Amino acid sequence: MNPAHLDLCGSVEWSAHLRDDILTPLLKDVNLGSRMLELGPGPGAATDFLRSRVESLTALELDPVAARELETKYAGSNVTVLIGDCVRPDIEDGSFDSIGAFTMLHHIATPALQRDVLVEAFRILKPGGVFVGSDSMASNELHHFHADDTYNPVDPGWLLIQLQTIGFRPISLTLGEELSFVAYRPEVDSTEAPQA
Repeated sequence: MNPAHLDLCGSVEWSAHLRDDILTPLLKDVNLGSRMLELGPGPGAATDFLRSRVESLTALELDPVAARELETKYAGSNVTVLIGDCVRPDIEDGSFDSIGAFTMLHHIATPALQRDVLVEAFRILKPGGVFVGSDSMASNELHHFHADDTYNPVDPGWLLIQLQTIGFRPISLTLGEELSFVAYRPEVDSTEAPQA
């Protein structure tokens, strides 16, 4: 991650923006259950807010340095930090009531790998569980801001189709300056296991 990007994502201002403008309205009517998995928390801009909404929050982070920093910050709390890849997580089926992916999907290198993340979220959720997330809408400004970083913006239409074909129901997408979504794994799956 380039220094400007790292500075922003780790800032108090970014955390406040996520909390006030994205997470609070998105999760207003969403029951996250007791066990939640946060995918790719990076410096943890959403972590503090999320941990206040559940009994147990597990953060799955690919970068070992960021993971260790989160471990130190949340030692002795209800946050467990795992080092791992959300494209191929080593987590059992049906382990979590909810999964969150906040401003991280655009860091996944290809649409095929982004789909793998969505498939894995479906697998890891308990039936009736909810997958919530947000990401930036594509723009030239963000393209330049992500210089020397992976920047693969998520197309809202593509995301809806992927969530539907994987088996999530119901699904809601909200488009504004950001894309946000709430997608449920049905209590009883009406489809076969999704194919990666």
